[in-house]
Formats: sequence, C-alpha cells, structure tokens
Amino acid sequence: MSEMPFPTPEQAVTRYLLERQAREHPDDLYMRFQDGSEWSFAEALDQAHRAAAALKKLGVQQGDHVFNWLPNGKAAVRAWLGTHMLGAVFVPANLAYRGSLLRHVLWLADAKVGLVHRDLLPRLAEVERFLLEKVIVVGGDAEPLDGLELHGEAMLEEAGTAGDLARPLAPWDNMTIIFTSGTTGPSKAVMCSYAHMWTFYHAAMPALIGREFRTLAHLPIFHSGGFGCLYGQLSNAGAVVLVESFKTDQFWQIVREHGVSTTTLIGAMIPFLMSAPPSDDDRNHSLISVSAVPYTADVKAFSARFGVGAFAAYSMTELANPVQSPLNPEKIGVAGRLRAGQHLRLVDEHDMEVPEGAVGEAILRCDQPWTMFTEYYKNPEATAETWRNGWLHTGDLLRRDADGDYFFVDRRKDAIRRRGENISAYEVEQEIRAFDGVREAAVIGVASDKTEDEVMACIMPSEGADIDLLALTGFLATRLPHYMVPRYFRLMPDLPRTPTQKIQKYALRDDGVTADTWDREAAGIRLRRERIG
Repeated sequence: MSEMPFPTPEQAVTRYLLERQAREHPDDLYMRFQDGSEWSFAEALDQAHRAAAALKKLGVQQGDHVFNWLPNGKAAVRAWLGTHMLGAVFVPANLAYRGSLLRHVLWLADAKVGLVHRDLLPRLAEVERFLLEKVIVVGGDAEPLDGLELHGEAMLEEAGTAGDLARPLAPWDNMTIIFTSGTTGPSKAVMCSYAHMWTFYHAAMPALIGREFRTLAHLPIFHSGGFGCLYGQLSNAGAVVLVESFKTDQFWQIVREHGVSTTTLIGAMIPFLMSAPPSDDDRNHSLISVSAVPYTADVKAFSARFGVGAFAAYSMTELANPVQSPLNPEKIGVAGRLRAGQHLRLVDEHDMEVPEGAVGEAILRCDQPWTMFTEYYKNPEATAETWRNGWLHTGDLLRRDADGDYFFVDRRKDAIRRRGENISAYEVEQEIRAFDGVREAAVIGVASDKTEDEVMACIMPSEGADIDLLALTGFLATRLPHYMVPRYFRLMPDLPRTPTQKIQKYALRDDGVTADTWDREAAGIRLRRERIG
C-alpha cells in the first residue's frame, strides 16, 4: 500500500504555498510571536516579498544558498520566507557554533549572503568565512568587520517584491540544508527537498500539524523540528506560535496565553515539566497532544497528570517520520509502526535481516521519490556509504516485536544525544586533543538522570604532562557549543584498545562514571546557552 500521492508544486513549494494560503485564507492567523504580535497569511506574504527584495538587492538568485544565523523570531521567519520566495536554499545554523565547527559549516554552506545576529558577529571574525561576503545584521548596529559588507536589518522591511523566477519551482528542488551531528567524522549537511519536508510534516504528523491546531514551535529553526513546524503549518493553513526557546518555568504560561494545542517535547523536557509540584491548574490549559520522544514512563505519567495525548515516533533529519505510534500507546519505549509507503529492514553488519525480535540496524527506503534526504552536500563519500545496497542506513539499532511495533534500542554510530542535541564525539575529541598535554581522548555518552546522555571525556595525558581540568574546561567552553563541553573528565594512563590499537569505547561505557572521574558540575561549573538578542 502506497502513501498519499506525491505533492504538487502548489502543495509543497513554500513560495506557491504562501501565495495560495494568502489568496484562500488572507486574514487567518499564520504566525503568532512571543510578544503577542501576529501575522496573517496575507501579512506573511507581504513580509516574505519585502525580505526577498532585500536579498535580491544583495545578489541572491534562484538556487543560491542563504546562510541564516538567527534566534527564533520575526527576522528568522523573514529570512526563511524571503529565501524561498526567490527559489534559493535556506541554510540555518546552530547558534552555539564557534571556532572550528563554525568554520566547517561556513565551508559547507556555500553562501555569499547571510543573516546574522549582531551578538554572533565576533565569532565570524575568528574564522575563515569562505564565500560569505554580505551580511544583514539583526539586533542592532555592529562594528565593521574586515572582509564583510554589513547591512542593517531595516532593509528586510522595505517595500519590494520577489519578482519572477527564472524557472518554476518543483517539489524535488532543494529547499534547505540542515546540519546534523557527525558520527565518526565532522558534521554533515543534509540536503532536503520540498517533497521530503512536505512528507515529513504534512503527511506524517497528523496529531501535531493541521489546520485545526495552533502549534507551539519552541525548538530552534536550525533544527528540523523547529523549521518543520513552521513549514508544516504553512502547508496545512494552520497557525504557529513561535517563541525563542523551551523554558520549563514559562511553558504552561505560554500554552495558556497563546492557546497552544500541540507541540513537540523531546529529551529532558517532560522530566523537567514533571518536576514541578502538582497543582490545581495542571489541567487548566489548551494543550491537546504532543510528540514525545523517547516514549518513557515519564511520558505516560505526563499524559495522565496533565490530560494531554502523546504519541511516539522514530525518525531523523534524513528520513520522513517512517515509524509512528497512535496517541497514548500502551508499551513503554515504543516508537510505533511503519507508515504506508515506507519499507524498513533490521539487518546485521552484512545487510542480512536479523530474526524476529532481534536487534538490528534500521535501513529504509520508500515508494515515493524525493521523500527522503537528497544527499550530504559536498560529501559524496558519506552519501554513498549511507545509501549502500539501495537502502538508507540509519546507524540506529531497533527491534520489532510480534505485534509489528518498533523500539529504538541504541545508536550504532558514535554519537551522543544530550538534552535534544546530537553531539559528535569526534568533534569534541578534536578540540580536547588541541589542549596542551593531551595525547589521546575518547568521548562517550554516559547515563543522565534527566534522560538521554551526559558527555564524558576519557583522556590520556602526554608523558609527564599534568592536565588542569579547570583550565581544559575553560578552553573547551571557548571552542565548543555549551552543550558539547563534557560534564565528566577521567584522566587515564592509557585507554583500552583492540589488538589493532583502536580505542574500545564500549569498555569505557561499561565503566561509566568511576570514583576517579571529575564532575565539573559538582565543582560548581555549569555552562548554559548564551542568549542571543
């Protein structure tokens, strides 16, 4: 049985979607911001034309890449809509990037024009910027930066239109690049088509996205989960409430004030919300359902306490939500069942299927073309490796029970997930090795009391070196996003190795947090997200 028909350009392409919704539902609410201001579909189209005209003045043409380094807010939405009105590719980046990670994504972005918040500009001064030449600065005036032509935010609101396209846009055209975590190498750039994103959010998320819903988007726009909510509701003529970020102490207030009916809660969000003492107001809200990953006992308790439906899923940026549960599944840890039009096998290291009930790597393909990621941009080797034997290899280990329900077990790839962020162990290790006195480093994920992982670094010092872990923490804090700096550090005379001298990370994971491990949080060092704007 196949999934729903392949989308038409008018159904999937942002420019045509926005024009259609503004024509058919001009006065209906599309976007509500944290300050209470709103855009109807007609107003959003006007804002999109203005932003497109500004980008066009800076030389952006159809097919170009536009770099977006902005927090959630009106400017970021203008950047997205304006980029797509021109038929250009939207390239959002994590606000925590700095140093070598920032340099790497700028190389991948291939963008001559970008939109950057004023508070982030100093980080651009520290790295090679490759093609980036012109930047619209959001958030106020900025000091000149050698090699960059800076423009004020006001140009995004000047009257103008996108003009005609050089050619019509199609569902298989590239719409965005999402940077995902590296596994055994640097971060990759996932190239997504309009058809891919439409399938993910329009076709596969019926309990989250829809015309009848007002969806809270509190994940950052540089995440597929944040960007996808905005696009998914546009495709459904539904409304979005866009806020800067998830905050435990503000969540229910935002839900009540803005009439939120659906949202996504990932990682530690539900345990954080459950940590608040019970209240008579626990069910005094408009929230109907949430996407909750992973589907833990805490999720069931959350549903019971707050009267909110929850559903589970399995997906990744490269996929289109192939596995999904109904609302309120009974089984703890379930991801759901396979959607129509999707094909999933659980295989061993030779791509041979494992027996029923056994754990295997999930590999997928689907009936419709263009509804999974197109490629890893500028990385043909990784693209070929992921798509070997005609199947997309996820690197994730799942099992399937006799009822046909899938359960996520672990990651085969060398990645760590902390508070909803995927972390490349390789990238953290590279920065640790740059610190004086470090001979070797192995970064692993260890169990957290907040679900998902905490980051732990096992370090082998150079001969005679005395590593100051306080100094190392400070060093890493200037070179890595806050969420990638390890919480735990363990100094070891040597690291466990295979006969071929590869580090045995499984042995380090088995050891976990040992008596000789230093915990920076216990030492009073807590690193938090830097507020931009």
